[in-house]
Amino acid sequence: MLQDRFGRSIEYLRLSVTDRCDLRCSYCIPKGFKDFEEPENWLTFDEIERVVAAFASLGTRRVRLTGGEPLLRRDLPQLAGRLAALPGLQDLSLTTNATQLARHADALSRAGVKRVNVSLDSLRRECVNTITGRDSLPQVMAGLEAARAAGLSPIKINMVAMKDVNEADIEAMVGFCIANGFVLRLIEAMPMGDSGRNTAYLDLQPVLEQLRQRFGLLPQSSEMGGGPARYWRSADGAFTLGVITPISQHFCATCNRVRLSVDGTLYMCLGQEESFELRPLLRNGISDEGLRAAIRQAIELKPERHEFRENPGKLIRIMSMTGG
Repeated sequence: MLQDRFGRSIEYLRLSVTDRCDLRCSYCIPKGFKDFEEPENWLTFDEIERVVAAFASLGTRRVRLTGGEPLLRRDLPQLAGRLAALPGLQDLSLTTNATQLARHADALSRAGVKRVNVSLDSLRRECVNTITGRDSLPQVMAGLEAARAAGLSPIKINMVAMKDVNEADIEAMVGFCIANGFVLRLIEAMPMGDSGRNTAYLDLQPVLEQLRQRFGLLPQSSEMGGGPARYWRSADGAFTLGVITPISQHFCATCNRVRLSVDGTLYMCLGQEESFELRPLLRNGISDEGLRAAIRQAIELKPERHEFRENPGKLIRIMSMTGG
């Protein structure tokens, strides 16, 4: 198993296949941003497969396809099929804004993607339009239906909770998820780049307490995907809530993941700058054994924790550059 210098096992790789997106969510990509990575610097499918195979041989069991918006990468189901077939990989999932999901859900499921997280911050079209810069709610709803029909399960709704923006929409989202059998995950906004720092932060601890009392939620100890969320479930099992609190209650001591950006840069932490470039090594003919050694070297750079609270202005890079 891959272990960092703090004894944490690294068994989860978040793999960005593009830094581009068809939406402009206010907390992710700054308005007018155009500094996207040039396509010649994107890792090819062959290069991605080599890196994921190396991670899998070192004990990484979970891979999540992310972006930007991953479904903008041409032939993504083909890549998913190649990754799902790798020895040792047990779980292949996808995070998407779902605007393209209706067209691709069935092919992704057949390729080996097991489950999907959909970013949806409100059920009000005007609010979605304000947050994403586009009237995207109808396409997202169609994508959710297609995901259900394709057998992707569980379907999780990722809702970034923002004070005075969509805070009042949380209970409606709970009702929507109960009615559809979706898992709701509430996420605190992170100060990544100017877009993240300008987002109205909402402490989720009081929100969690209100929802616990309103819906009789009980802590759930069973794992649901290996990520950072803490889960709660209603006594009748009809509703599951995940809460991701990088600011109010960080989870750095149990962090089990690293991120690979579209240009082949490994980022060890969302809130720190430590990184390791794999693309030059891949294009200079590194051996499989050398690649595994490079990954081990990179993991040694993983910091103990982020500094979102202590130094919120530290991180310049935006979320879509890092990978979701």
